[in-house]
Amino acid sequence: MENVTGEGISDQIERFQTQLQMDGRGRKHRILMVSDFFFPNFGGVESHIYYLSQCLLKLGHKVIVMTHAYGNRSGVRYVTGGLKVYYVPWKPFLMQNTLPTLFLTFPIVRTILIREKISVVHGHQAFSTLCHEALMHARTMGYKVVFTDHSLYGFADAGSIHMNKVLQFTLADIDQAICVSHTSKENTVLRSGISPEKVFMVPNAVDTAMFTPSPDRLSCDEIVIVVISRLVYRKGADLLVEVIPEVCRLFPKVRFIVGGDGPKRVRIEEMREKFSLQDRVEMLGAVPHAQVRSVLISEAFCIAILEAASCGLLTVSTRVGGVPEVLPDDMVVLAEPAPEDMVRAVRKAIDMLPGIDPQVMHLRMKKLYSWDDVAKRTEIVYDRAMQSPQTDLLERLPRCGAWAGKLFCLVMIINYLLWCLLEYLQPTEGIEEVPDIRPVHARLESVDDTCETQGKGI
Repeated sequence: MENVTGEGISDQIERFQTQLQMDGRGRKHRILMVSDFFFPNFGGVESHIYYLSQCLLKLGHKVIVMTHAYGNRSGVRYVTGGLKVYYVPWKPFLMQNTLPTLFLTFPIVRTILIREKISVVHGHQAFSTLCHEALMHARTMGYKVVFTDHSLYGFADAGSIHMNKVLQFTLADIDQAICVSHTSKENTVLRSGISPEKVFMVPNAVDTAMFTPSPDRLSCDEIVIVVISRLVYRKGADLLVEVIPEVCRLFPKVRFIVGGDGPKRVRIEEMREKFSLQDRVEMLGAVPHAQVRSVLISEAFCIAILEAASCGLLTVSTRVGGVPEVLPDDMVVLAEPAPEDMVRAVRKAIDMLPGIDPQVMHLRMKKLYSWDDVAKRTEIVYDRAMQSPQTDLLERLPRCGAWAGKLFCLVMIINYLLWCLLEYLQPTEGIEEVPDIRPVHARLESVDDTCETQGKGI
């Protein structure tokens, strides 16, 4: 992908990094990733945080993840690459979100920020309660904060109205924001009122080393359509209920494998019973991320996006949100979110199957999407956040609305008073800082770190 001047994205990244280093600002950061969504839960946000953190570690930054407890997984854990994860003792309340408390998370957030000597707090996902609260506490303490929005929301229903008001409150005092598509950026700017100049577009990526095509050419004698997704309304699970019976009627050689779980799973199972499709529709339930590839490459066709394309599989998707931006037209068949158009798209994709070369598609994906590229672009956002001037929050919050603005101001005043109380009860000097025991962390202030050199050579 190139801009109108012919300068490629990699060239732009190199130019920005060189400029930042010449200005003396290309230093290493200490980053706290915060979200309710992280492993062992499975999903796009969880994978994004994990892979981004791993690549930032390779670039020489210190990265810490903070999330809520999952079952018996509570306390401090270390995962691959020495990534440190704080599973704070809060249990999920609804859809893996913690119960909103506003102020009760302040003591533990403050302790982690001080102990780990954090410089940038990076929150993920608009409906993560822990993310919003951590960003609020971090700004109260004067830390630089970055927010990544992974989803699209509407403007009319009650849930979206309330969520948008909360987003206005959070982004009113943000340093920089990231969206995963241009459509998502436009949606976030409209919902929150944040200046577009503060919002960067950094796409998701795929681990092409993990998602590789099958070495054997799959036969087209039987067409298997694989659906791997959370089975919820906003993911289009209701469309499957109407599309699957029609596709099975039109194409006797087609069968479905549905991987994922959610409240709409019951409707799909009812559909399977109603049309007697037990032998043509297989329900796998929740599929661990490490097993997704084995499900995909065992079949000749898949409804998914990046991981399926990386496995050399043709993709069918609805033309909604930022989906049309993800893949070139010859790698995906798009349809309107209507059953009849989805059936048309499936028919078209089946006709295209004989001309698909999985190895060529995989090599194209390696060039299009890379987590190393995502990390370098996110690194630029952190540098910009560190340069951003301090703003007067009490002047910006009233813009959230006549009543909401005053309420948000009151919340921030109470939060500031709570911070003063915590400083009195447990002064910063009394909180022991965690030593940087890993060699890569021992050179955090060196812009000539060998990890950075290796990152540029990837």
